[in-house]
Formats: sequence, structure tokens, C-alpha cells
Amino acid sequence: MAAQMLAKLAAMVGLGLMLTGCIDAKVDIALTSPTTAKASLTQVMAADFYAMLKMNSGPAGSKDDDRFCTRGKLTENPDGSATCLVDQEGRFASLDLGEVEAPVHFRSAGRGLVRISVSTTEMKTEVDMGEELDAETKQMLDAFFAKRTITLRFSGLSVTETNMKRSPDGSSAEMVIPILDLIDGTAVLPDEIYAVVRAP
Repeated sequence: MAAQMLAKLAAMVGLGLMLTGCIDAKVDIALTSPTTAKASLTQVMAADFYAMLKMNSGPAGSKDDDRFCTRGKLTENPDGSATCLVDQEGRFASLDLGEVEAPVHFRSAGRGLVRISVSTTEMKTEVDMGEELDAETKQMLDAFFAKRTITLRFSGLSVTETNMKRSPDGSSAEMVIPILDLIDGTAVLPDEIYAVVRAP
């Protein structure tokens, strides 16, 4: 029964939304200098979705290759879920987390300060159904995507300005976005999520 519901859900909402909805994603950007940073993307895919994706994915490198974590380190967890970790370090222009739908932007904000930002437009576009959902579809979305989130965290010596939640010590700023709120259109987000961070 669960497999039938998953297959129906995938057919209704398409692979892009399915992958967005079944993954908890965390993007962590830590400045290491005014021009460099350490960046990590951690994604955790639910057990049911991971099993279905492995079953339906084509051979590696083929046009039907929809494997999870084609880049980064894949860990298959005891509960059947899977974790993908992508770590990078270097100059801003060289950082490419690849699977993040909304890219991170860096801009100088004064001596020793860097403005780190993400546009929310692409996040909203990725999960836009473009039509009203019937009761059955809405129920499935609620069941499968509840508690799934996207977390953005930017850090350095200190955060001087932000529209995110600043940590108690002031060295980082974080925003947690429930994916279901994006899907049903109730997410209240600024056009851009940002933090001005002082670099080491």
C-alpha cells in the first residue's frame, strides 16, 4: 500500500518536487577569510523514498540515473534512510554544492565583512504545483513531507546584520524553512535570506 501511494505521489508531483520534499537539507557556510569559506551540504533522504529511488534508478551515467548522492559521501543508515554529505573549502567562486536549488551568493560588505545570501524565489518555484490540490493529494503531501526542512546557516567571527536567527554568541545566523510550508504556499519568507558576517 505504501509503495502504491509513493508511486502515485511521484507521478503527480514529479521527481523534482519528490526529491525536494523527501529530503532534510542543511547548508552550512563558514567564512575562513574575506574571500574563502568552508561549505557543507547535508541531505537526509527518508527510507521509503530512498528505497523507491534505488529501485527505479537507471544505470550509473545513463539518462535515467536518478541515484541519490551522485556527489559527496553517501551513508546508508540502519533505519533505511540515507545521508549525503558534500564538503568543500576554497574561494567563493570555486564553491559549488551542486544539488542546492537556490545558490549561495557572496558579496563584499566592507572591510572584513561579507554579505552571504540566498534568493528564496527558486525555492518557491521548485515546489510550485501550479494548480489546486485535491484532498487526496493534499493528504499524501502532508503525510510524506511533514517535518522536512531546509536549514541555512552562515557563520564567521560575528554576524553584524541579518534577517535570520542569530546565535546567542553572535557568531552565526540560521533559518529553518519547513518544506511543507513551501508546498502549500504558507511560508512567509523575505525575497532574500542574508547575513553580513565578519570574516576571520
